[in-house]
Amino acid sequence: MKKLLFLIALSILFSSFYQERTLKGTWEYKGGIYNGKPDSATRNYTLQRKYTNTQYNAYLIEKGEKTQKYEGGNYSLKGDTCLETQTYSAEPSKLIGVTIHYLYTIRHDTLILKAQLPNGIVEEDYWKKVK
Repeated sequence: MKKLLFLIALSILFSSFYQERTLKGTWEYKGGIYNGKPDSATRNYTLQRKYTNTQYNAYLIEKGEKTQKYEGGNYSLKGDTCLETQTYSAEPSKLIGVTIHYLYTIRHDTLILKAQLPNGIVEEDYWKKVK
């Protein structure tokens, strides 16, 4: 009986450390670093990404204007890598159907995505969870 109670207590303890492997929620762009140069988020509009368990959609939100979807796609998490494949872009894009390998980290309420894009740009984006 003591062994059973001990095993139940251990499973409860370790299950509290389990994190779901998803980025599900709404994340707002807070700035980044592009080719070693800092880039701050603009005050004129907000960029948000909304993730489900397997897909994402990106929106431009400007006060007094209709929210615009500018990008969408699929993603999966494997270890410390976020694999994103763009399936929609409001502008012409060479990334449709291309899978980008991001190194991702979540620190407190901030998602950090790092990658070298196919065009050679090295980016590091910071997204704060808002929902």
